[in-house]
Amino acid sequence: MLLSLLVASLLVMGSPGPSTISVTAVGAAFGLRRSIAYTSGLIAGTILVLLAVATGMMAMLLALPRIAPVLLVASVGYILYLAVRIATAPPLARHDASHDAPSFGGGFLLALANPKAYVAIAAVFVGSGLPASLKVAVLAAMVVLIHGAWLAAGAAFARVLRDPVWSRRVNLSLAVALVAATVYSLT
Repeated sequence: MLLSLLVASLLVMGSPGPSTISVTAVGAAFGLRRSIAYTSGLIAGTILVLLAVATGMMAMLLALPRIAPVLLVASVGYILYLAVRIATAPPLARHDASHDAPSFGGGFLLALANPKAYVAIAAVFVGSGLPASLKVAVLAAMVVLIHGAWLAAGAAFARVLRDPVWSRRVNLSLAVALVAATVYSLT
């Protein structure tokens, strides 16, 4: 049962979505060290989503008819804002203070606004017969591992993105992928 929870969480929660694409894009646009705060925010926010799903709090909130549209608009708005930040980030070789990497708060907000997180975590959480506390602990560890792996992948791109033309192409591609993953997760 534990192995199937690990595999399911890796496949479902680790697949490309707004959170994983954003951490990859931020890692590529800003480098590993400057992306740690943002990644930490994503991890903390995703673990909060996990707790909200595990305790049934999210189901109660979404049962209120006026809450769901507000959450959706806020989610999409922030993801579009982040996509613009990624698309307009300067090449790493030309960093200046006016293009600071997204913050812990930005990562935390995206994690809470990520529609795929709720669906993916709920699907994995209910699919196992393990005790709830064990599932929460395992899935929280997977959140850390998954985001760390996607950040490392993005940071690996950062090493070759000193060229302004390639940097712009990759940043634009990742920004478009972030928006596309969000649209896909909403349909």
